Amino acid sequence: MNENNPAYQMSLRSRGYLKTRDKEGWLSMWAEDGIIEDPIGPSVLDPDGKGHSTPAAREAFYDQNIANSEIEYIIHDTHTAHLECANIVTLNVLLNIDGKSYSQQVNGVFTYSCNEEGKLTALRGFWEFEEGVATFKEVGVA
Repeated sequence: MNENNPAYQMSLRSRGYLKTRDKEGWLSMWAEDGIIEDPIGPSVLDPDGKGHSTPAAREAFYDQNIANSEIEYIIHDTHTAHLECANIVTLNVLLNIDGKSYSQQVNGVFTYSCNEEGKLTALRGFWEFEEGVATFKEVGVA
């Protein structure tokens, strides 16, 4: 793995922004036409399965899926090539919904692609939504 790979570095920045809930920082990483597919294909998070590929859509994704969550992003392994990387990860997610806390664990492969300017052009999550839902449980009052 090339630790200087721009996509790998962007994945680390993204992880940092998730941890600190830095919305503006996270949104600033994206190319104008960058796409989020997390998870890939149709799900409750993306009913049409076409991804979130405009600035407004990426901001809505953040507001709906990141803003109300604490996300521990554990990288188990990474493979890099040119302007892309694939991280094998576990996401431990703590969500606050209507004053209650819930946890969820997602295991998958997350790929990141950058353009020559170092902006993200794609974030794709290879994980099954139903597997994530199976781990969803209430853990207490927020």
